[in-house]
Amino acid sequence: MSQMLAEIRQQPAALAKTLTSELRSTEKLKKYLATRRPKFIVLAARGTSDNAAQFGRYLLEIATGIPVSLAAPSIYTLYKAPPSFEGSLVIAISQSGESTDTNLVLERARAQGAFTIGITNEADSSLAKLAEHVFLVRAGREKSVAATKTYTGQLLALYLIAYALGAQVSLDDLRLVPDWTAEALTVEEAIRARAERYRFMDHALVVGRGLNYSNAFEFALKMMETCYVVAERFSSADLMHGPIAMVTHSFPAFLFAPPGVTWPSTRELVEKLHGLGAETLVITDRSNKEAKEVSRAVVLPMSLARKSAIPVELFTPIPYIVPAQLFAAHLASIKGLNPDEPRTLSKVTKTM
Repeated sequence: MSQMLAEIRQQPAALAKTLTSELRSTEKLKKYLATRRPKFIVLAARGTSDNAAQFGRYLLEIATGIPVSLAAPSIYTLYKAPPSFEGSLVIAISQSGESTDTNLVLERARAQGAFTIGITNEADSSLAKLAEHVFLVRAGREKSVAATKTYTGQLLALYLIAYALGAQVSLDDLRLVPDWTAEALTVEEAIRARAERYRFMDHALVVGRGLNYSNAFEFALKMMETCYVVAERFSSADLMHGPIAMVTHSFPAFLFAPPGVTWPSTRELVEKLHGLGAETLVITDRSNKEAKEVSRAVVLPMSLARKSAIPVELFTPIPYIVPAQLFAAHLASIKGLNPDEPRTLSKVTKTM
């Protein structure tokens, strides 16, 4: 069994440990931010962590109303033109905590008086020493180059930041996330069987919108780095603005299909893809009864629709990425590849 597969299975325990360990400091952060509400938020990250940041952008804007931007580190490292961070909250996300350019963004922001938060899996990392407040992802050492449990841990930390900023994110719901993730793991055998169908796949597209847009990037990245599949990622809206022209008969298309406001446009896209003869597979849960009727589907056994003022798909991203991770790990094995050691990659990548 690959380390990647083992680490995917470790996620429920890692999430539970992270949540339990970080709750007290989250409450302290909430008190601090109650009197120092930022005017805007900047997220800095690379690679898988950048996909987590993409999720953070949607979550924090939806849940708090505060404008959020993704940092472009080359503005600092190459062009030497850092913007003003006055009145801002700057969040750096890095599995290792040693991403040079991400840390530079945080360092420059703190020097300008911005409040800084770090999200990392390494307590002794450079990032942990730079940030004023640190969320530790308690995932244990991640041995596979392909990040899985640190990605979901980063998403969980972003939920805690939203809560600290006064969002309607229920801690009771967050306490259910490890259980939902464990339930998502129960589809592994079905995923392994489906992956066999894609043994010779060398290209694909992945679609997600809103809160699951980041998962489209993450699923595509996992297929690219572990299976060497050229995977393009889009929102359903962006795909219709030109790229859908590349779709032909039997073109593989994977879609995240939660219930809620993104489902109508996703359903229309699935129908369009079917009309083009594409090979579609949607990831959904049992609360979206329509999804399994319009396409081949991986249906997670839990119902994630929440009866509250928050979007019904708010808590779908963590459990929804699990079948995608499993698919990439099993497809790599079926292709005779080692997902733990992708060619030309190492665990820590430093860029400037």
